[in-house]
Amino acid sequence: MQRQGSIGGSAAIRIRVTGGVLLVAHLALVAWLMLRPLDVPWVMPANLHPLAGIRADLALGWPAAARPLGEGLALLAPLGVLLPAVHGRLAVSPLASLARTAAAGALISLGIALLQTGVPGRVVDVDSLLLNTVGVALAHVAVVPAGRAWLRRREGRGDLETESVAVQEEPSQGRTPTIPRVGIAP
Repeated sequence: MQRQGSIGGSAAIRIRVTGGVLLVAHLALVAWLMLRPLDVPWVMPANLHPLAGIRADLALGWPAAARPLGEGLALLAPLGVLLPAVHGRLAVSPLASLARTAAAGALISLGIALLQTGVPGRVVDVDSLLLNTVGVALAHVAVVPAGRAWLRRREGRGDLETESVAVQEEPSQGRTPTIPRVGIAP
């Protein structure tokens, strides 16, 4: 049965499968990058104060701050596009889609941060969690609404292959059996 507002036919399957494969590949790359042990002589302490690291980067000036901030924004940004692609729905509230995608990005970033606590040379940085989540949300806002609008127009013209799926209901098998009440024994 086709969900309301989802892409119809084999085009939907191709988009969802491609999105799923790219999502798994991207998460594997992120895990490889972020969960490898670092061979360093010393480790900075964990940053548990929101925006402290971002302020410190900005204090160095824009040219020096651009790289660490850009890396934080770009690390999980593809999830902003890949998660809705895997979901495969066209008729969905843009705000709800953004909230779901940003929440999923934040949870994935939190999972990575928690896993990093056991990796030598890696420390928890709450600012990376914030930057990763903002990166996911920015990528979602920049690409997904326009992509969904394009797919809806394309579907309206009949360019996408659509299949009508007949809903088959199972015949009724009678009343659900009930168990009679039994009194409490003396």
